[in-house]
Amino acid sequence: MEKSSVLGVRLSLKQRYLLLLGFAAAVIIASQFTRSHPQRAKMKRVEGLRANSSQFTLEKNPFRILGGSVHYFRVPRAYWEDRLLKMKACGINTLTTYVPWNLHEPERGVFHFEDELDLEAYIRLAGSLGLWVILRPGPYICAEWDLGGLPSWLLRDPNMKLRTTYSGFTEAVNSFFDKVIKKITPYQYSQGGPIIAVQVENEYGSYAKDDKYMPFIQEALLSRGITELLLTSDNKDGLKLGGVKGALETINFQKLDINEIKYLDEIQPQKPKMVMEYWSGWFDLWGGLHHVFPAEDMTAVVTEILKLDMSINLYMFHGGTNFGFMSGAFAVGIPAPKPMVTSYDYDAPLSEAGDYTTKYHLLRNLFSSYHTEPLPKPPSSQQRRAYPFVVVQQHLSLWDSLHSTEKPFRSQRPVNMENLPVNNNNGQSYGYTLYETAIASGGTLNSKNNIRDRALVFVDKHLVGVLDYKVQELVLPDGKGSRTLSMLVENCGRVNYGTTLDEQRKGLVGDVELNSHILRDFVIHSLDMKAGFVNRLQGSSQWVSMQKQPSFPAFFRAKLYVNSSPKDTFIKLPGWTKGVVFINGRNLGRYWSIGPQQTLYVPGPWLHRGDNQVTVFEEQEADGKLYFSSNPDYGMAVDVE
Repeated sequence: MEKSSVLGVRLSLKQRYLLLLGFAAAVIIASQFTRSHPQRAKMKRVEGLRANSSQFTLEKNPFRILGGSVHYFRVPRAYWEDRLLKMKACGINTLTTYVPWNLHEPERGVFHFEDELDLEAYIRLAGSLGLWVILRPGPYICAEWDLGGLPSWLLRDPNMKLRTTYSGFTEAVNSFFDKVIKKITPYQYSQGGPIIAVQVENEYGSYAKDDKYMPFIQEALLSRGITELLLTSDNKDGLKLGGVKGALETINFQKLDINEIKYLDEIQPQKPKMVMEYWSGWFDLWGGLHHVFPAEDMTAVVTEILKLDMSINLYMFHGGTNFGFMSGAFAVGIPAPKPMVTSYDYDAPLSEAGDYTTKYHLLRNLFSSYHTEPLPKPPSSQQRRAYPFVVVQQHLSLWDSLHSTEKPFRSQRPVNMENLPVNNNNGQSYGYTLYETAIASGGTLNSKNNIRDRALVFVDKHLVGVLDYKVQELVLPDGKGSRTLSMLVENCGRVNYGTTLDEQRKGLVGDVELNSHILRDFVIHSLDMKAGFVNRLQGSSQWVSMQKQPSFPAFFRAKLYVNSSPKDTFIKLPGWTKGVVFINGRNLGRYWSIGPQQTLYVPGPWLHRGDNQVTVFEEQEADGKLYFSSNPDYGMAVDVE
């Protein structure tokens, strides 16, 4: 038998095998340990990011932040690495991300930091790829995200004053920060991790209702162990009120105005200048056009910013998707809020599906001159597939779906979504709420502008019309005896920016009148359409064949068969009107025929080989087929003004 000498000891082949096995196990354990304890994985650092002169320094050497925003909660976890590798290959050295409180604490005291919300894994991944991290933990994040990332259960308090030192708000912030800051402190630069800076709140200068609030947030970070550089972020007007002593102020804009840079210099002389949000594109609103910012115009501004010796963060570098019901609403300077679309493509350098764009290539060429080493080769693009269309097989009316909801709530008066006794008394956050009451006559139904945001109105399950901010009256048909008035009210997205955050309660927020008489005695059904509800629906015995004419609103289901490794695709719904699409129980988001967006992104990792269950909730009209495309359709484009 072959023998070998190791350290003077002769070992058999079996012994050598066992020794190698033990060594491999030790390597794996050590690897897992260092991943879990990043501060142990690297030698102790001496001095992190500093802003003590006109240039940032890192380890006392000049350092320029070339940042890019990619939000982990807008990207399927399976694609985190792909997006960050593409960012690094573009010459970006720093990842910035918000932290959405409303996803991490959907019910008071119930925290989620797993799967798609594993913030620690995201930070570790960035560090392992050689990216620094600027963390923006809020608690308010704006981000074109429902209520700017604040959880809707805060609004159960009728006296709530968001983003102030009102005790009901600060107590909730303290509870959240106790959880989230504890998770991120081990990943700070001083502990061997990638976090080089942390932002204090977000754009508070545009809100500025309490001058004690920013010091409170700053202390909330410091007292929980944040030791890295603190930053604030505001537009030019917000700079006057958004700063806090001890934090570096940064500016947000899209088109360069040298006077804004001078102003930043005046209020903060001999400090590094940074554009925390250089808006690479813009968001879209339902009923509007798709906003684009020409690549050459964007690159010209970035070039000038860099020539001014400034640091920059591209917001967004990759926008991703507002999956589910999480998109916000815009309300600045207009009479009523307008909801955001599902796509957050943002006309960013990496598209919604992670594709390279002209912007990406121009930026890579520009950033390469600010690196001493050649940039990494960009990873290959993800494959996509236009799957064959599928035919809807069955439908289930809204009324027959109610048995899958929580027990209905009876109330003399209307109750807004947030104050419904559902979800362990945390109220309803998203989706639809059905309000029903008995009426004895027809006549004029007046919403008194108490519908938030849009209601389909039915009499005995027959659609009468739609009430919203513009249409506040409907004529109900006459009829004999007692009939049921039903109002299916949709939360189209809470405002995420501006001074009306405290007013973002949804559903019926006050009385509704019929012929000037206030309606009373409601039965209220919560239809938040969470995963549990969608899964319960699949087991319902009430589904009927498409051979029978559907009544609306209704759920429709079809099967998408995938015969090979699943690929990204986009779903199209021509002939459908308005609703929500679920794939294998996951909420892809809202669609609406008014556009501009005409497709919904379907990530390949959310599909599997074989049959995939597609469920569509449609409000008014269905074509009976679902189409798939390898390319998105964001609608008619218009340049950002």
